[in-house]
Amino acid sequence: MRARVLWLGLAALLVAGLIAASTLLGRATIAEETSFTIPAGASLGQVADKLEAEGLISSAEGFRLRARLLGSAAPIQAGEFLLTPGMSQGDILVAFQSGDVIRRFVTIPEGMPSILVWERVMAQDMLTGDVPVPPEGSILPDTYNFERGEPRAKLVARMQAAMKQALAEEWAKRSPGLAVSTPEEALILASIVEKETGKSEERRMVAGLYSNRVKQGMRLQADPTIIYPITKGKPLGRRIRQSEIAAVNGYNTYTRAGLPVGPITNPGRASIAAVLNPENTDALFMVADGTGGHWFAATLAEHNANVAKWYAIRRERGEM
Repeated sequence: MRARVLWLGLAALLVAGLIAASTLLGRATIAEETSFTIPAGASLGQVADKLEAEGLISSAEGFRLRARLLGSAAPIQAGEFLLTPGMSQGDILVAFQSGDVIRRFVTIPEGMPSILVWERVMAQDMLTGDVPVPPEGSILPDTYNFERGEPRAKLVARMQAAMKQALAEEWAKRSPGLAVSTPEEALILASIVEKETGKSEERRMVAGLYSNRVKQGMRLQADPTIIYPITKGKPLGRRIRQSEIAAVNGYNTYTRAGLPVGPITNPGRASIAAVLNPENTDALFMVADGTGGHWFAATLAEHNANVAKWYAIRRERGEM
């Protein structure tokens, strides 16, 4: 028994000595907030050498020794980490093993067309690689996080997977008797609703109006469908010309009946939900009311009266 106690005591002294040695051999020397990147597949030894080379610890050997004695069995993770003054070698190791990487964010607003999504993703210089312009309507507007060095294609794929999931979830909650018969048609109509109103409280009403038009075989006559084939969703920057209103193509709902051949932007989840649960209304017409919203009408006579009011507002503003 005495021998066992003696050996345990010696072992404890040895461990304490090794810990003390590791402390003497190396310490963290972080003067200011610093990002540190661990490449994929890097070993503990390589990371220790890199920390020493970048002046973040005083001894790679001390870091390795401390990791063997006090570190957990968890492997270190690849990625970019934020190291701050006051972090000990143990803190650094824990951060590496927990995968507490720096997250960066990119926001895709509701109604941003794919060409602008592509430009925004390509402008993120922390991402890598190229990616084609995504198909219109395939991106779910939201805020996405990414890591330094992540491929652009991987980020876009996550955006597209989010849209597929959101569309499937909203389709499962759809009301009966809709004007659309497939999720793809719902996405197309939602893209029009997204572009036609800037007020969230109007979405279901606008969706109800266009649903009525589809059901009655009326042309949708949505101005954004004129603009899309001209600019691919970017702002036109001028008034629509009569020749453009009369243009015949797969998108212009002034010259074609039914829905366009595809989405005209990337609609948000709220617009998709509005199309799949539209307002129960008899409205068939709408015109701007001067506040960013619309007046709605069920008859042409009511609509013409609303148009007259809109023209009066524009004259007061000196726009006519």
